[in-house]
Amino acid sequence: MENWATNWSVSGFGSWIDLTKIQVQHAKRTQNLAHLPPYQTEIVRSVTREVRELDKDVAHLLAPFQGSFDPSTEPATACALLVDHLSMRRNKRCLLAYHRVRAEKLEEMSWRGVDVLEQAFENRSSDGPKGVQAGSESSLSPEEEEYFRRYNDMLSAYKGQWTDIDLTGSLEPPKDLFIDVRVLKDAGEIQTEYGTINLTKNSQFYVRQADVERLIAQGFLQRIS
Repeated sequence: MENWATNWSVSGFGSWIDLTKIQVQHAKRTQNLAHLPPYQTEIVRSVTREVRELDKDVAHLLAPFQGSFDPSTEPATACALLVDHLSMRRNKRCLLAYHRVRAEKLEEMSWRGVDVLEQAFENRSSDGPKGVQAGSESSLSPEEEEYFRRYNDMLSAYKGQWTDIDLTGSLEPPKDLFIDVRVLKDAGEIQTEYGTINLTKNSQFYVRQADVERLIAQGFLQRIS
């Protein structure tokens, strides 16, 4: 077992487990949030880097055998290879789980009509107290922004087949047909069955719930209970 210890760093394995554990905890927390927390760029890069290092270690261990490795005659090397492969598999599964949870959250927000890209743009353009951009970073990675954009396009094309049905509407029948709402930010004019409404910030209206459900979900309006 001494040869195995020299081929593989136990302390390094501990740090890898810590990173993937943090990543899984982030994914689990994301499932219970209404919004999408910031993308963990550094953790993802570190875990990916570790997978590459483990792969190099495997190649280094197998290099002397030139394709004729026999585990029964080299149990120490076989053990080191097994641990490397299990570590790589664990890291990859944690990466996949983390990104899948975030992708599902983006899809859910797309169905609810939440424009994540617009929120990201507003965060980037908001000024801090000293003129510094306080929200200069998006909570999405560039790949997630592209995924959300394409998923939105695909969803719009799908919903376009049924123009008389709102597929993103609530499945629960409304308790009140008309509700009071407050405008949180300017949304311009909207056309309703009862005429045109100009939604200016801080104004209040008594409107049909079906006409403003999407605007409530997007954060333009707030229902007044």
